Amino acid sequence: MKISVNPDEKIADLVRAGLKKTGGYCPCRLERTEDTKCMCREFREQIADPDFEGFCHCMLYYKKKEPKTPEE
Repeated sequence: MKISVNPDEKIADLVRAGLKKTGGYCPCRLERTEDTKCMCREFREQIADPDFEGFCHCMLYYKKKEPKTPEE
């Protein structure tokens, strides 16, 4: 598994600016709880899911799955 920042610098910069304004909470969410603090709970759960590949909710991070080995 590999976690990377969105390669679209405009999106990454926009989300980072939003995180700065909100004190590190997801700028896409209205509530400010530990569940919405970046990296949010939703994306941490997606990271733990071996079948998930994709962006987090606000599109700052991307999780790439590891290729399956032949014995899997």
